[in-house]
Amino acid sequence: MTTTLAGKVALVTGGSRGLGAAIAKRLAHDGAAVALTYTSSPQKADEVVRDIEAAGGKALAIRADSADVEAVKQAVAETVHTFGRLDILVNNAGVLAIAPIDQFSIEEFDRLVAVNIKGVFVATQEAVRHMGEGGRIIMIGSVNSDVAPFAGVSIYALTKGAIASFTRGLARDLGPRGITVNNIQPGPIDTDMNPAEGDFAEGMKKTIAIGRYGQGNEVAGMVSYLASPEAAFVTGASLKIDGGLTA
Repeated sequence: MTTTLAGKVALVTGGSRGLGAAIAKRLAHDGAAVALTYTSSPQKADEVVRDIEAAGGKALAIRADSADVEAVKQAVAETVHTFGRLDILVNNAGVLAIAPIDQFSIEEFDRLVAVNIKGVFVATQEAVRHMGEGGRIIMIGSVNSDVAPFAGVSIYALTKGAIASFTRGLARDLGPRGITVNNIQPGPIDTDMNPAEGDFAEGMKKTIAIGRYGQGNEVAGMVSYLASPEAAFVTGASLKIDGGLTA
């Protein structure tokens, strides 16, 4: 473990697996106490907590569907109650649905908006009530807010475009309080939901300048930087980590 984030407390939404788990572990490695939310993977969430604690860190898993406003509010409250403060919020929880616009159901649309936009708003609103100078809001957006490399991604892109705009506005709102707000925009990252092997992945790799999917720890490293004191002058930015997909 390092001490870059010693004394800090972080909340990572959707932190039980994939990219969220990598982020939670990295922040803990850098010295932060970490709370993470999960929806349907309690065993995975417990594994992340055990891994962090085994390495000498502090962690807490909280069941909270990011589409549930009261659950999100309670997750922030429980984090503060357990660890005494909140310094870093990573809005990682998100859902993806792909379909042509004339086949996209209202139910799927509502779910994407509820998790990818409203859930981010609620978590952020609650978190900043506990943050002081040096606070960090870090969004996990997507390169799809800037580029749609295949058909059917329009609604997902809509939600991630909203996050990019939200980031810029929040940077103005929270800058006077010494709180930074930034948006990380990953390209294809090797996770259970988007594995680096298979027919779809092989096609995507041809569009990536370095010819491979990214790894969760690579995105987690960018999160760690933005959470650190070194990034105090970085705010309102949307930073791509996509292997040159959008180059």
